[in-house]
Amino acid sequence: MAYLRSFGIGSSVARAVLGWVRHDPKAGGLRRTNFHGRTVTLAGGPALAVGATVGAASGAPTGRLAAAAVAAGAVSGAVGFYDDIVGNRPEQKAAKGFAGHLGALREGRVTSGLVKIAGVGAAGLAASALIGSGRSTRAGRGFDVLLGAGVIAGAANLLNLLDLRPGRAIKAGLIAGAPLAVGRNASMTAGTLGAATALLPADLGEEIMLGDAGANALGALLGAALVARSGTAGRVAALAALAGLTAASEKVSFTKVIQDTPWLRAIDELGRRPPA
Repeated sequence: MAYLRSFGIGSSVARAVLGWVRHDPKAGGLRRTNFHGRTVTLAGGPALAVGATVGAASGAPTGRLAAAAVAAGAVSGAVGFYDDIVGNRPEQKAAKGFAGHLGALREGRVTSGLVKIAGVGAAGLAASALIGSGRSTRAGRGFDVLLGAGVIAGAANLLNLLDLRPGRAIKAGLIAGAPLAVGRNASMTAGTLGAATALLPADLGEEIMLGDAGANALGALLGAALVARSGTAGRVAALAALAGLTAASEKVSFTKVIQDTPWLRAIDELGRRPPA
């Protein structure tokens, strides 16, 4: 079955890339300290980005959808990885949030965060244009493409906002992707979920972290899968939900909401390595 094939490809590629990156002589530069004070590696980011992208492309039923998966996953993952590496430098850390990146730009500095924002937006637009629209008028098709771009970029950003605790972003991706793994273009989603499932144990065990590379790629690919099976109304609804959650994140802490809600806390902590 195409579904199982793409799931297996995504899983196998993610594991292979993780092993390759972790054993690279320069892998020491990917070490970071997580919120528990443990040393983890950002190798999970490129592993998930590559595995999920290859898996989704292999399961896409048409060449255009395969190209859309590559545009969404590979570009979002690449600019996210750039921000993971360059954004760790002292001169980059001063710029926080979208306003901070724009402020730096006014001063003549292009931050890695701004590169990531522009790159994810471009990836969303390219992927949405490749997916296309079923509407007959040029204006209608253009509107649908812009909606789709917003959904893909918004999903990438939302998964990144959730990547604050081990396994949280992958769990959210698996939950959000489950309905997309049934019905039209299901094998496209299966490849993405295969890569995420393969890396979940290492993420929960605090051996790896996804960083912007993994979280952005996972979100963008799920967004592309949603756009590929949605019309105008579905894209509007998805974009409204993503915009609402993103706006809410500016006012409340998702981590606090999860901690204060017993059933969310139980899902969030499931399988996670206990603190030392």
